[in-house]
Amino acid sequence: MQICIDAHQHFWQYHPVKDAWITPSMEVIRRDFTPADIAPIMADNEVHGCVAVQADQSEQETNFLLQLAEQHDIVKGIVGWVDLRADNIVERLQHFAQFPVIKGFRHIVQAEPDADFLLGYDFCRGIAALAKHHFTYDILVYPSQLPAVAAFVKRFPRQPFIIDHLAKPNIVDQSLGEWETNIRAIAEHPNVYCKLSGMVTEADWQNWEQAHFVPFLDVVFDAFGTDRLVYGSDWPVSLLAADYKQVKNIIQQYIQHLPVAEQAKIMGENACRFYNL
Repeated sequence: MQICIDAHQHFWQYHPVKDAWITPSMEVIRRDFTPADIAPIMADNEVHGCVAVQADQSEQETNFLLQLAEQHDIVKGIVGWVDLRADNIVERLQHFAQFPVIKGFRHIVQAEPDADFLLGYDFCRGIAALAKHHFTYDILVYPSQLPAVAAFVKRFPRQPFIIDHLAKPNIVDQSLGEWETNIRAIAEHPNVYCKLSGMVTEADWQNWEQAHFVPFLDVVFDAFGTDRLVYGSDWPVSLLAADYKQVKNIIQQYIQHLPVAEQAKIMGENACRFYNL
């Protein structure tokens, strides 16, 4: 049986302060979302498990995801949050290493005003500490931050990195430009993967169509190849623009011409290898 893994899902108990990023225009996701909500949808779409990714920057968030993983078998891995700039980062990583379901960490770098945030001394010290426990790191940035990403991944040639959401290219304007140049440069580093996720919310939420995604998918498929691309839904954020089946179909329609073995890599095997699921 071909294993299908959704490598990018979020869960939360909605709170208007903690989740202030969910604006009134995002009413459809201003509520709680748990694995129990997505489990039947995943079953209907023949998806066998997911990676739960942090949405809040606190260790409480990591502990919340741990609780969900204990209660729901569909959660196969966690990308949590820890303060990578903390003086006691070695001790905090040692603490989280006792939980095998925690596969790596993420910081919401896209929200940082410093374009070179990733290159800060304290942050890089934290990244260097990940290797001892074989933790991965998810890179969440905007296209304008990609030059820093290129320098960042060059510093850590053995650290497994994965770029979330294709680094959020401007799909509305169909703008490749510097995004393409930078993403191709980053893809030259073999330790960097890319998630095929988050595209519908970078398009026109009400008027997107398959053709809008093709130029961007063409770039990442050519740059990363089928061994370093990973399917993710970005559910429930994706509900702002599409239902679960529509999101999955964007990728499946694009890869339908590929050999079955290549499709299997993208839809699950690469996620299992990257996150050691």
